[in-house]
Formats: sequence, C-alpha cells, structure tokens
Amino acid sequence: MKLKTKIRHIDTPGGKRKVWIISPENHESLHPGILFIHGGGYLTGGAWMIHFSVFKRIAKTYGAVIIAPEYRLSWTAPYPAALDDCYAALKYLWNHADELGVRRDRIVVGGESAGGGLTAAVTIYARDKGEVPVYYHFPLYPMLDCYDTPSSAHNYGLMWGTRRNHLGWRMYLGPLYGTVPIPPYASPSRLEDFAGMPPAYSYVNQGEPFHDELLAYIQKLKDAGIPASVDVFSGKAHAFDFFPTKNARTAKDKLVRLFGEIEK
Repeated sequence: MKLKTKIRHIDTPGGKRKVWIISPENHESLHPGILFIHGGGYLTGGAWMIHFSVFKRIAKTYGAVIIAPEYRLSWTAPYPAALDDCYAALKYLWNHADELGVRRDRIVVGGESAGGGLTAAVTIYARDKGEVPVYYHFPLYPMLDCYDTPSSAHNYGLMWGTRRNHLGWRMYLGPLYGTVPIPPYASPSRLEDFAGMPPAYSYVNQGEPFHDELLAYIQKLKDAGIPASVDVFSGKAHAFDFFPTKNARTAKDKLVRLFGEIEK
C-alpha cells in the first residue's frame, strides 16, 4: 500500500509542535490510528525514526494512519514536557479522526525504548483523563523504571547500558530525579492500579537493560486481568529489532500479524 507523509503543527501545552502524519494515499475506508513515539533515551531522536520502525510496515500492510510527534527532548525541557506533547498528539488523532480516516474504536499507541516508556505513560494518562479510549498499546523494550532493576544495574550491553540509563533518567526527571514518590506518568513502573488499562504486547532481548522492568509491567497487567504478553529473545542488544537478524524478523513478523488480528 502506498503511503504519503505530511507535516502539521499542533497546539501543545508547550506551544506549537510538529507532527508527522503517515497515511494511505487513498482513503477508501476507515483504518486504525497509531500514535507512534520515537525512542532515544528521552534525550535524542525524532519523529523521522518512524521510517525505520516496524510501525511503518504495519501502516503499509493494513493502511493504518500514523501520527508521530516531535516531542520536546529532555535537554530542552524535562518531564512532563514529552508527556504533554505526546498526549496532545493523541488528542489530535482523536479529534481529527474523521479527517484522517481513522477508526475511533481502533486507536493504539506504540513506541520503542524511551518511546515505549512514553507509550505506557501516555496510555496511563489517557486512561485517567478519560478523553481518548486507547484500544491497545505496544511498549517495545520500554524504558519504564527510573530505579535500577537487576537487568538494568551493571549492564553494559550494546546500544544502551547503566550509565546511559542513569543519564537519561536524570535529564528526563529533572528536579524529580532521586525524589520519592515518582509519579507513574513519569516512570510507568510506579503504577499500582492497572485496572482499565488496554491490552498490551511487547518483545525484548533477555540480556538487555529493560528486560526486568518490562516483564514486571506485563505481569502486573495480567494480574489485573488485562490481556498482555511479551516475547523474550536470546541476546543482549537493546533495540535488537533494528538489526538484520532472525530474531528481529521473527519479532516484527509476529507484531505485524497481531496487529492484523486486533484491527478487525
């Protein structure tokens, strides 16, 4: 399916922010809408990363509409700036669903790494605000816990490790760093009440820093009766699905198939 990309500027609490919108060239029917949130440790990256993500493949396969915000990075504005910008993009997707060709009953949130952490945070925030019903969320190898876990402490694996993780959280939380309590909108691992959360799916490498916090998050969803699952692959690399490996192909193929099921 051929896609088109356009740029718009939307209102956020921090002023006008750019969003990328990727959609089918021709709308013959309504399709799911995806809020895609890029990774980069809350420090770097941009919405252009959608072009390397499995979520663009999903858009090509099923005609889904993607909105990818250029949220404020932590070195320019700490929490809650990124959350505010991403939630504003989610509301834009909801409010302009008819214009964009989006089914309001099939709005999902997905992202990778820090984008996976923001995926969880935005989904929690949306649940609590009650303005936009999120149908499903895909926090892929997400950055969820501002405190060390067994897998994130003393981890010096490929792409991301303990030192970068500490820097990422210190910059993102700003004056909140090291304080108690940290709100779940900032560090989703702090969430205690999972009731009313939408279903979730994710994947992660066994030896990467975010393994333990992701498994804990998925288990808490399941304990609350929410359909949730995670596939764990052998390996140590963070963001492993960006590499041309068999595990990366397997992970992305499953996510694409799963999206086809939830689209119906």
